Amino acid sequence: MREIIFVLGGCRSGKSSHALELSGSICGENRIFIATCTPLDEEMKQRIKQHQKERSQSWRTIEEPILLPEAIIENSQKADVIVVDCVTLWISNIILKTDDQEIISRYIHNLIHSIETAQCTVILVSNEVGTGIVPDNALARRFRDLAGHVNQNVAACSDKVIWMAAGIPVKIR
Repeated sequence: MREIIFVLGGCRSGKSSHALELSGSICGENRIFIATCTPLDEEMKQRIKQHQKERSQSWRTIEEPILLPEAIIENSQKADVIVVDCVTLWISNIILKTDDQEIISRYIHNLIHSIETAQCTVILVSNEVGTGIVPDNALARRFRDLAGHVNQNVAACSDKVIWMAAGIPVKIR
């Protein structure tokens, strides 16, 4: 049965590991991992390598920092499960590419449409960035606000929403 599962929480809360664990219960061999991160420094490259070690060889990885909706649509017909890690990095990539709100809104609309029409289970990972202090600069506030908006929209169309805290999954929906 096809589902949309949304896993969110703070940084290093176990979101990615839990998403992979959830994907293990889905039958089939066609597993696609869509990575939205663009490694810009050595530390990020090491994080990516660690995440790759956590996945078995059965995963096909697609690196897509901007065209996430298109990657979901293109691959959902031939996959049993897609894991997207992570939505907040995708948002960061978009706002660094453009500040045109109409274009950003189109990206968000396309993401929601792609997961609602996906032919397989889609598990999305995202950071909850709205529980901290108000950022001191406009770009950080814009990112926080946009991440909150996208998270609300993804949660609204998800069958399951899971909050991660200290490695413990808490089912919200």
